[in-house]
Amino acid sequence: MRVFTKRNALIGFLTMKAASRALKRRRRNGARIVLLVSLGLLSLGLLAGLAVVARRQRGEGRSELQVEGEAAEPVAAEPVAPEPVPAA
Repeated sequence: MRVFTKRNALIGFLTMKAASRALKRRRRNGARIVLLVSLGLLSLGLLAGLAVVARRQRGEGRSELQVEGEAAEPVAAEPVAPEPVPAA
């Protein structure tokens, strides 16, 4: 009985073609995954940037002491002398 027949050669050939196609698909899927992950990270960064810009425009990013047109540090009033304590 012969091992190398036309039928076995055809089966081997088709198996090798299927394996090579599977490897090509796997490589394309890897590149696609990398592309999708990078696009996802980029879009998350853009959304975070837009959120910061919107927050600044509404004024939520400022502290209560800092108002537009005023200095960042509160201005101290003139020093007040303590009142004398009356003797009993």
